[in-house]
Amino acid sequence: MALSRRLTAFGRRTALALFLSLAVGGAVAAADSGWVARSNADAQPLLKVFGDFSPETAGQLGIPGYDERVADLKPDVGARFRRASAEARQALQAKLAAEQDPQVRQDLQIMIDAAQRQIDSSAINEKYLLPFTDVGQTVFQGEFVLLQDQVAEQRRASALVRLKRYTGLEKGYTPLTELAKQRFTERMGDAQLRGPFKREVEQALANTQRYSEGVRKLYAKYKIKGADQALAALDSQLKDYADWARATVLPRTREDFRLPEDLYADNLKNVGLDIPPRELVAKAELAYTEIRNQMQALAPLVAKQHGLTLTDYRDVIRALKKDQLPTDRIEPTYHEVIGQIEDIIRREHIVSLPKRAMIMRLASEAETAAQPAPHMDPPALVGNTGERGTFVLPLGNPSASGDTSDSYDDFNHKGGTWTLTAHEGRPGHELQFSAMVERGVSLARTLFAFNSVNVEGWALYAEAEMQPYEPLDGQLFALQARLMRAARAILDPKLNLGEISAERAYEVLTQEVVLSPAMARQEVDRYTFRAPGQANAYFYGYTKLMELRAEAELALGKKFDRLAFNDFVIGQGLLPPALLRRAVMDEFIPAQMKR
Repeated sequence: MALSRRLTAFGRRTALALFLSLAVGGAVAAADSGWVARSNADAQPLLKVFGDFSPETAGQLGIPGYDERVADLKPDVGARFRRASAEARQALQAKLAAEQDPQVRQDLQIMIDAAQRQIDSSAINEKYLLPFTDVGQTVFQGEFVLLQDQVAEQRRASALVRLKRYTGLEKGYTPLTELAKQRFTERMGDAQLRGPFKREVEQALANTQRYSEGVRKLYAKYKIKGADQALAALDSQLKDYADWARATVLPRTREDFRLPEDLYADNLKNVGLDIPPRELVAKAELAYTEIRNQMQALAPLVAKQHGLTLTDYRDVIRALKKDQLPTDRIEPTYHEVIGQIEDIIRREHIVSLPKRAMIMRLASEAETAAQPAPHMDPPALVGNTGERGTFVLPLGNPSASGDTSDSYDDFNHKGGTWTLTAHEGRPGHELQFSAMVERGVSLARTLFAFNSVNVEGWALYAEAEMQPYEPLDGQLFALQARLMRAARAILDPKLNLGEISAERAYEVLTQEVVLSPAMARQEVDRYTFRAPGQANAYFYGYTKLMELRAEAELALGKKFDRLAFNDFVIGQGLLPPALLRRAVMDEFIPAQMKR
């Protein structure tokens, strides 16, 4: 469904294109290739900006020197970020003027464009929005990236240093809660600025205790000593911050989730969309109708196989979802499916598998609050010493009201395991990033070319590659997943253009796409305040990659080799669709024609 989106509060406001998707993004260990090493050396000015302003994410990715640093919410953070990005862009432009190697030049242009997007996004967000920060989420995620099984034990000690800095217990540091208050209050007198969406603030407040408890559980699990004072300070500060937010932020929230048109357009640009929203909707509506027809044709066959007398795809899906896996059988079942998928990949020569095994686990309550959609946490992608990506499965979507209708029935049944594994695991996200780690792809083509279109496009393409080999019920749920992506590309733009209500979007998702109420609520939240615009990238990225595949097949005929094509695509890193197409046309097809 998504890559994990571990953004600092500042990173969210400035809409760092590298990590809005979700997920997350990454850089990889330097390869032996001379041009890759030179490109990675060129990347250092922009890499420093990223680390200085998003240190928690930088540390998670393995970039050294950031484990103890914390999110920057000090005065003039936006202006300082834009100045630093502009200086990095200028340095990159100077390198481009002197560079002759075409591969390095392409990487330099990617990074220059990334720097400019960061500058533009920071400015437009600051122009329109009051800067509300979910401090509980920021702190939990900053601690979680250090307190995991795959993190080296010697690095875990930095979690306490970071916590003391979050809480202002270390000399020279102000509690993050106080800095967040300052950044909000210093601008709340500006009548031109829009407050945060009301539901966003309500959800943040509802999750505050979950985050506090989540941090405590991490410290207990890893037996981090000497943390009592810092943990007590965190509890007290987050409670105080929640009280302040109820009194100060909630009265300034907005009921209308829609963003100004140019801000929504910036979101679309940052996730990789280069198509007008209404044109995207038209394409998605056609796909939606065609996919639904395919589901209706397949549903009676699936029903017959399961001894059901049902014929409508909606009824068949609801019936199959009733056979829920016990909680203690979820992880073993997914691991069984992973093994079966890997056997199919090898047998059908779909794509080269990484050497390392993948990991799948259930999400904790605090993780679920921060990221309620299934996702993939990438491994340490800089200087990787064996760390592996992790497919993380939440079991529900914690509500702001505290009701009990927050559990998913979408992923805890056998038929639903196939497509989700193909997307988040193999041959989807996990393979995508593991392969790049093992091959050593340049920083520019992973970290700075990253967007949701090129990442999620591959994951949906991976689903399609696996669908013909899955059981019939797996194929039906594969089509359901594709229907949801088409629905996203209809509903997200229509919601943000004011052409449909949130209530009607929810109805479409529950009644036509047949999502659980909790999952449908997660989807509407995504379109309205968690990441407006990002959900469009799935359908568009898949469409662009399938179009490219068709072009390659038509050009090569009998010489087309699926394994070679898929390996080539993975080997390019996270190139945007236009650059990937150029690589396929100029490099892959000519090389295959000579075979």
